[in-house]
Amino acid sequence: MDTRRLILLFVFGFSMIMLWNAWQKKNAPLPAPAATAPAAKSAGDNTVPTPSAAPAAPGGVPAAAAPVAAGAAPQATRAAVKTDLFEAVVSAQGGDLVHLELFKLHAVDDLTKNFVLIDEANQYAAQSGLIGPGLPNHKTVWQLPAGEQDLKEGENELRVRLTATGDNGVQVAKTYVFHRGSYLIDVEYEVANNGAAAVTPSAYFQFVRDDKDPASSPGTPMVSTFTGPAFYTEEQKYQKVTFSDIAKGKDKHIDKANDGWVGMVQHYFVSAWLPKSTDPREFYTRKLGADLFSAGVIVPMAPVAPKATEKLDVPLYVGPQEQDKLKQIAPGLDLVVDYGWLTVIASPLFWVLELIHRLTGNWGWSIIGLTVLLKAAFFPLSAASYKSMAKMRVLTPKLTKLKETYGDDRQRLNQEMMELYKKEKVNPLGGCLPIVVQIPVFIALYWVLLGSVEMRQAPWLGWIMDLSAKDPFYILPIIMGATMLIQTKLNPTPPDPIQAKVMWIMPIVFTGMFFMFPAGLVLYWTVNNLLSIAQQWQINRMIETSGLAKK
Repeated sequence: MDTRRLILLFVFGFSMIMLWNAWQKKNAPLPAPAATAPAAKSAGDNTVPTPSAAPAAPGGVPAAAAPVAAGAAPQATRAAVKTDLFEAVVSAQGGDLVHLELFKLHAVDDLTKNFVLIDEANQYAAQSGLIGPGLPNHKTVWQLPAGEQDLKEGENELRVRLTATGDNGVQVAKTYVFHRGSYLIDVEYEVANNGAAAVTPSAYFQFVRDDKDPASSPGTPMVSTFTGPAFYTEEQKYQKVTFSDIAKGKDKHIDKANDGWVGMVQHYFVSAWLPKSTDPREFYTRKLGADLFSAGVIVPMAPVAPKATEKLDVPLYVGPQEQDKLKQIAPGLDLVVDYGWLTVIASPLFWVLELIHRLTGNWGWSIIGLTVLLKAAFFPLSAASYKSMAKMRVLTPKLTKLKETYGDDRQRLNQEMMELYKKEKVNPLGGCLPIVVQIPVFIALYWVLLGSVEMRQAPWLGWIMDLSAKDPFYILPIIMGATMLIQTKLNPTPPDPIQAKVMWIMPIVFTGMFFMFPAGLVLYWTVNNLLSIAQQWQINRMIETSGLAKK
């Protein structure tokens, strides 16, 4: 089997696996609704988390209350907050962040609309509250500030302060601090104890959302990306948890640590609570209803003596998975850009791609530049592969003659073929190893192009306005198919007529599949094919004019 057939069959098999996974996902039967499904979206289904070790406060931790689930209290007043990057909506019910609309990123199906990351439509909310006797939590009705909450020109910070009163004279302020040019929001708790007894609260920070996959890029119909909670600590590193495992009670995640964060991940975007201190913390996941889940972290606060005040600040990140910025925000946060088991290859590829982008300012030209660099890096291996194929191409007439002569004697035919290879110093498998070495790089680049938010709705030129979406006019896939046909012409013709027909059918099949692939990936494959054609044509010409051709 020659190298071209090897790589084509591999990519074909890889594509078939993705198609099968997508078909399975699309046609999977919906789970039967649970008997308690109606209560999943009503009050009483979303309780305050309780730490496994209760704070040493008088009376301990109360029984879990029954707060309102995300989106269950439309009558609650709201405060709309506008910054230069997004509009957030904070509800008086629990002081929850219930809506986040990003100004610089467009919706999947309508480029005239902004992308909405957090929304009550999918019961997605960022919640927080205090744990302790009579302390306000995310079922409490908080007092919202009056007036417009906009980050004005010349201001770098906007503070939105909510207040609530607990039992025994405890006053609590919950302040959202928004920053210009940042998707990072500081959430500050200030507990003022006006009572006669000390208070030892804990604070919890959680995400609540349903288990439905959000709308992804229109160019990734065959890719099943992860949606769900994720945890990170320095010791146990990055861990993802599926909603199905939570529902079955089989989820395994980090329980306790002195550092780390909890996030809610989806394709291209992430929300994460990022406690800053090194105090012990406890992570948790819970199923709240038939299709409602929560994941969060409990952080202890310092004891609040009578007439004293204590504060706690936990940042909240809600935005795109921009890797360079995520690295600076918190350790391990950039790992939410998940390239799977080929991360060790994919991460350097993206680093090079980003470096080229700084020079070109266009992700399409950056992909072309990266393709050229990869082709140059693999030039010696590719040359060995193409030399082997070129020699096989020269020997094709002799191989055909041997088959005509010894076609009825398979053993004799194989012997004569091996003698011919030995005489002409040709290794029929000589091009396989170079191709096998390049396969992991191809797959890693595939995930880089699909998993990087930088490619989302990034234009190249002309009709290509979104490198993460399919070519709207199918021009690139057709060009790619034409390059595959030229490569097939340059390859040695298999002696077997059936194999020869398959090799000519392959480009047509691949062209049809690439109709649905992201334009960025098709661009890479097309440029790679063009460079391969130039290299293979030159090597074929050299071999055919060499002594082997004269023989």
